[in-house]
Amino acid sequence: MNIIITGASKGLGKAIAEKYAEAGHTLFVCSRNEVDLYKMMEELLTKFPQCTIKARPVDMSNKQEVVSFGNWCLSFGVPDIVVNNAGQFLPGSVYNEEEGFLEKMMQVNLYSAYHLTRLLLPKMMEAKRGHIFNMCSIASLKAYTNGGAYSISKFALAGFSKNLREEMKPYNIKVTAVYPGAAYTDSWSGSGVDPKRIMEAEDVAAMVYAASQLSPQACVEDIILRPQLGDL
Repeated sequence: MNIIITGASKGLGKAIAEKYAEAGHTLFVCSRNEVDLYKMMEELLTKFPQCTIKARPVDMSNKQEVVSFGNWCLSFGVPDIVVNNAGQFLPGSVYNEEEGFLEKMMQVNLYSAYHLTRLLLPKMMEAKRGHIFNMCSIASLKAYTNGGAYSISKFALAGFSKNLREEMKPYNIKVTAVYPGAAYTDSWSGSGVDPKRIMEAEDVAAMVYAASQLSPQACVEDIILRPQLGDL
């Protein structure tokens, strides 16, 4: 199967890529950091020689780069699974965050998924198959202190996902919104938080992979994961 994963060089994206690489699929991955991206690609190919990985550095906040990436992916065939994982977190509150935070968060966390999905959908609808995963957040479900523009953008991504789910039903294309709580990735490594207090990135990857393995008659609409002791 052809699997597209954005923001795949580390964290949840890398964990999801590893799951599909292990199963021997063909991966089309991107991230902003070229060095990290090719390092991840080399690592997975060494570990799972049965898979195929094609990588391309992309700034998902730039519409032109998103469109170019989408067309590049389509040149290899219709995608079976699309994981809209690219995202960014900038802390702040609506009343005092820096000017431009909302625009930046919307570009990275919403528009990236919107533009890529719109580009891929005609071919997927024609094929009448496929599965789209939108990596939302617990911040898509409940506002929290210092969430600001980030939380707003993630609420918007959840709305995009729900709308898309309804639209794609007649085309046999599944849409799943994923709402992970805190999972241990690079962004948490210097925080002082005990890794055992929060989830592993592999936990989220395992649920995404499992949801993609169901029969054509079943669609997991929402995946909500939290640390066992709850949110931080």
